[in-house]
Amino acid sequence: MAWIYLIIAGLFEAVWAIGLKYAQGFTKLWPSVITIVAMAISLYFLALAIKNLPVGTAYAVWTGIGAFSTAVLGIILFGEPVHFSRIFFMLLLLVAIIGLKFTAQA
Repeated sequence: MAWIYLIIAGLFEAVWAIGLKYAQGFTKLWPSVITIVAMAISLYFLALAIKNLPVGTAYAVWTGIGAFSTAVLGIILFGEPVHFSRIFFMLLLLVAIIGLKFTAQA
């Protein structure tokens, strides 16, 4: 279950990161509310995952999932540039996340 919690936490990290863009410095009410709620959910599930996973592994995977997902959403939602090098390093990040999953002790 810890890994499922961690995946949920990482996905909600991407939600709040994208929410920050829409909240425009917390000047837009509903995007700000969604962002803050997503932050709370993300941290809650990270806390659940850390009960059974090494904190370093959990934190690295949490930020990795959030970073990867946010980069993908940035490309889709905001038309951010897509270059071979960017895709290459995003895939490396994904490989690192998977590698941490298979080497963790939980």
